[in-house]
Parts: sequence; structure tokens; C-alpha cells
Amino acid sequence: MIAAAVIVAGGQGLRMGTAVPKQLLKLNGITILERTLIPFTQCPEIKSIVIVAAEAIIEHIKTSISQQLFNSKEVHIVQGGIERQSSVWNGILAVENTADIIVIHDAVRPFITAQLITDSITGAEVYGSVSVMRPIMETVKIVKDDTVIETPDRSTLRITQTPQAFRKNLIIQAHKKAIEDGYIGTDDCMLVERLGYPVHVIEGNDINIKITTPTDLEIAKAILKRFEKREIY
Repeated sequence: MIAAAVIVAGGQGLRMGTAVPKQLLKLNGITILERTLIPFTQCPEIKSIVIVAAEAIIEHIKTSISQQLFNSKEVHIVQGGIERQSSVWNGILAVENTADIIVIHDAVRPFITAQLITDSITGAEVYGSVSVMRPIMETVKIVKDDTVIETPDRSTLRITQTPQAFRKNLIIQAHKKAIEDGYIGTDDCMLVERLGYPVHVIEGNDINIKITTPTDLEIAKAILKRFEKREIY
């Protein structure tokens, strides 16, 4: 099956508190977005990449990412929407018709590996929809009005990461239904779940962090330092 990637780079990075959007901040001289793209260009199953970004930074992306990276795969850059879900939908609409699998990934998760991308594609082929997740290591409380009302069994809970991968016809159906119902989810799996389809879980890893705050950026720098003498991807 042919796979395409949709990289969601539309965030403004308000929590980061920087003038430059977080996906264009640099880690050791390379933008976070470019670090995210590298393993997708190295994944043989990925035939094309769609980057979804705010209109204001599209030209910046074109000039800040090395041409060599663009030349390694067929890359399209499209304008994002008001919220993440509409941005993903714009990306899906730009995916080549030949694609069978769509892999959706956050632009600010730069430590994704090509192997995890491949595993996601394989999972989508078998199960229809998959998401990378991690177990929760701490006790979780459900709180209402500053009072604990329940302590769920953490063995049944997972932290959702990306990539999330889907058969193209399924994720298109899920997005169309959400648009029809006026429903906004916080990730794409929620839209598939609404259709009654199960989402298969793939084990993630500790370094596949999402960089959204200054603390996350410092953690990312520490991860890079940890791998500075070896190939991270």
C-alpha cells in the first residue's frame, strides 16, 4: 500500500512565548519542523508529504527547510484551518489520490523514528486505524470543582501521541461525519471512534515528546545532547 504523511504545523506556539512559531524554533541549528520531517523522508513507505501551516509562515517554511529535504520526497505545503481538526482535513484533501494510508503527525514531535512510522503504516493496513500511545506511570485523578471524585485504574489509561495512521477512506469518512455533525475532537482517532471503529494501539517511546512549552524545549535539548554522538533517526 502507498502511504502519505500529513504533518500538522499550524500552531502559533502561544504557550512557548516566542516571536517565532515553535515549529520553526531551532534545535542545534535545525528547525523543529525539519527534524520532524527527516524520518518521514527516510521511511520508504511514505511516498509524499503534506505540511499544513498557517498562511503567515508558509514562505518561511519554504526558505527555512533545506531544498535537499524537499527533493527527497514529493512535498506539498497547504494552508491550515481555524483549529487542528480543520487543518488536518485540509491536509487530507491535498493527499495524492494514489495513497491508501494517511499518517498524521504533529510537527512539534521531532524525535519520531522511521521505524515507528513504518509500524504505524503496517498497523493501519491490518486494523484500519492505529495510534501511538504510552502507558501512564502516575496516579490519575478525576476532579470536579477542585475535589477528587474518582481514581481510575491507570493500567487501562494511555497517553496519546502521534503518529496516528488510517486507511484513507476511513479517515475521510470520519472527518466528513464530524463536519456534518459540527463535532470537534482533540485528535483524529476520536473521529474514527465516533463511527464505531476500533483504534489499535502501538507502543510509543519516551523521547517522542511534543514540544509546546519552554520546559519541553529544554527537555528536547537534553534529548539531543544524549544522542549527540549517535544517529538519532
